[in-house]
Amino acid sequence: MSDKIIMKGMQFFGRHGVFPEEKAMGQKFIIDLKLSLDLKNAAVTDDLTHTPNYADIYSDVKNITTLKSFNLIEALAEAIADHILTNYEVKKVKVKVKKPHAPISGIFEYMGCEIERSSI
Repeated sequence: MSDKIIMKGMQFFGRHGVFPEEKAMGQKFIIDLKLSLDLKNAAVTDDLTHTPNYADIYSDVKNITTLKSFNLIEALAEAIADHILTNYEVKKVKVKVKKPHAPISGIFEYMGCEIERSSI
């Protein structure tokens, strides 16, 4: 499947991490999604009902990231992937979670993880 919907750089405030101060204070998380699905019908008909609604997906990812708390960003990524595969007609999803303010002494852009899951 070569058709993809890309949602990049979504930023949310969440309370994920293994340290109590991460849960108490929270921090910014950046989420990138790549959804693999057949977009031909949507492209030919120019009809939103033939493709996932980006606004709905954004809202779902926001709710998972801001209303739940995970120790690991791997668990956050898995929850997002599972939700998308369960609720949308998507064959495969790639989820990248970036944590720019990870509690690590050093200079870095972000720490993160990327997972890919499929409904097949």
